[in-house]
Amino acid sequence: MKPISPIINFDDFSKLDLRIGTIIRAEHFAEARKPAIKLWIDFGTLGVKKSSAQITHRYKPENLINRQVITVINFPPKQIANFLSECLVLGAINVQNEVVLLNPEFSVVKGGEVK
Repeated sequence: MKPISPIINFDDFSKLDLRIGTIIRAEHFAEARKPAIKLWIDFGTLGVKKSSAQITHRYKPENLINRQVITVINFPPKQIANFLSECLVLGAINVQNEVVLLNPEFSVVKGGEVK
């Protein structure tokens, strides 16, 4: 397990734009170096953003449609093979060292802020 990261102040944390999005499209990302899934995530009035997620151990693309996820939307885009990832989908690592997606307990507005 990774040790605790350095202490930051609240101003540092508040720079992250954490939003809820709904996955509207998902497909295997064959060109990625590590197994991944391409995601298209709807943020309502903020539009649709793409993300590459290394979640193939627990998830199949067809089972991700309409799932709400917690994301960071204000990182700079990152080119991954032939795909431009525009947001970071958040997850936690389980005891099998697999990523488990973080999501709201109840349905919320697309693009809603995480507070």
